[in-house]
Amino acid sequence: MLLTGATALPLSAAARSRHQRVDGRARVVFGIDGVRDLLQVAPARLMFPHARGGDFPLVVTVTTSGGLTGGDRLALDIVLEPGATATIVPQSAEKLYRALPDDEPTRISTRIELGAGSRCEWLAQEAILFDGSAMRRTLDIDMAADARVLAMEMLVLGRGAMGERFASGLIHDGWRVRRDGVLVWVDALHIDGAFDDLAGAPFGMGDATALATLVYAGPDAEAQLALARGLVEAPGGGATAMDGLLIVRLIDADPTRLRREVMRVAGVLRAAIFGLSPTMPAICYC
Repeated sequence: MLLTGATALPLSAAARSRHQRVDGRARVVFGIDGVRDLLQVAPARLMFPHARGGDFPLVVTVTTSGGLTGGDRLALDIVLEPGATATIVPQSAEKLYRALPDDEPTRISTRIELGAGSRCEWLAQEAILFDGSAMRRTLDIDMAADARVLAMEMLVLGRGAMGERFASGLIHDGWRVRRDGVLVWVDALHIDGAFDDLAGAPFGMGDATALATLVYAGPDAEAQLALARGLVEAPGGGATAMDGLLIVRLIDADPTRLRREVMRVAGVLRAAIFGLSPTMPAICYC
């Protein structure tokens, strides 16, 4: 039904109209006495529950839209001033819905800046990519030479519990670590198109549907290599160390099993590196 004087759009023009997309961002600055600055733009939200005794101050990130799809943007800036400490944990797994054919990829960017002597944990829960989703995610870490950070990211390809496989889509998952302004590590996973063709290749993922990367950057990273290698076993995991970096990879056909392993490995590492509890913050088990 049209109001008097209204003009109906041709169907083709209506079909071409842009869908509403989100552009959320948040920024938090920690000093040695706690939060010094805060910015939140929906659907990005930050919560500050009480941390357990002995743990770092805790930040929980929330995406209030309930998930992301093609064209959505989400950006998080975490700044630790000299001597500050913090643990940042997303509230739950991030869901990446199927993108429409003409959509731009979902863009998720996290930037962590670490001042002298600061210590930080970025304990991301898994990103679940629905079949046909398109995501470009980046994690950029800029740190002082004596700062320390333990960071982890997980990907789940498809909703196995719903009988869904990740058959095709776009995944670009990139890491960059800079120390005193010098780029010391770059890493990226790039999948574009039919996933089955890549998974079955000799260099592919076989039957794995979940993967995780843990990185510890700090002056004593190489000293943690023996511990890390004792925590993971081939062919589902491996660890290496170089240039003040410890890198741990895990892969599994069962996302739930991988998640348990990641929590176990990260718990042991945080205890060894920071002297924190080997039990992860409660939000990690939700």
